[in-house]
Amino acid sequence: MTRDDQKNYIPSYFRAKYQLIASVTFTALFSLVFMLVSIPYSNNAWFRLGASQAFAFTALFFIICLLTIIISRRIMYALRALPMTYLQYVLWIVSEALLVCLLYTIFTVQGDEFGIIDLQDRTFLEIYLNAAVYCFVSLIIPAVIAGMYFTIIDKNNTIRLMNYRNVVTDQPVDVREEQKVTLFDNNGVLKMVVNLENLYYIEANDNYVIVWYTDSKGQLVKYMLRCRLRTLEESFSGSPLVRCNRSCIVNMEKVKVLRKGEDGYVVELESSETEPIPVTKTYAANVLAVFNASK
Repeated sequence: MTRDDQKNYIPSYFRAKYQLIASVTFTALFSLVFMLVSIPYSNNAWFRLGASQAFAFTALFFIICLLTIIISRRIMYALRALPMTYLQYVLWIVSEALLVCLLYTIFTVQGDEFGIIDLQDRTFLEIYLNAAVYCFVSLIIPAVIAGMYFTIIDKNNTIRLMNYRNVVTDQPVDVREEQKVTLFDNNGVLKMVVNLENLYYIEANDNYVIVWYTDSKGQLVKYMLRCRLRTLEESFSGSPLVRCNRSCIVNMEKVKVLRKGEDGYVVELESSETEPIPVTKTYAANVLAVFNASK
């Protein structure tokens, strides 16, 4: 998969467990508030509050719709290993809204048969189209808001390379400590700061990353935190930290040997404790450019 192809696919955090739970919760609350606010101004919606058959019908409809969305997102989470384009993601969300419209229409027809709801001579299609307006507001809009929110969070809560030459301080700065890598978790909490010269590589592990670095004793150790690797390329642009394959970013200053094998390039790091790291074709040109520039 080329880098241009990757741009067509949604980020992995769109289908992460915490994101799906948060988006379903936000959608449920948004829909509930919208329903409560719209009831007095709607001539078509049959939602009712208070102790009555209509209220029980309303509560049952809301619960079934919520379960439908939960099951849909659970399936989406189960299929997270498969790539999903932005178009497929949008169609998935729209399909959820259309399914809820169908449920509303069925409830309306059944409610009329039970004498709970008055159809007012409306046809099945008219009911469905009227429901589409409510579903767009109560389901599509919160999905868009949630997607934008998590995109902003992901951009802000990524590992960032900090150059301390740009920081004003009254303390002398050791040249070796000028460049540091700061690691933030998905909640924006600073978890780790490591000198660039001590950092070897960062590898992905599902929704976590594992950072391999040398501690104060010179021993190679690892640190794991909940973060994503996908957005790091932009953050590390122009630095020695380069993506080598889908799951690994390497500090090119720690590369001892870059050799070409039968299956492509492989980098060997200075530490004898590390295994050779393969370089896939997608990232080979960039790795070669950075490696040659540093020599």
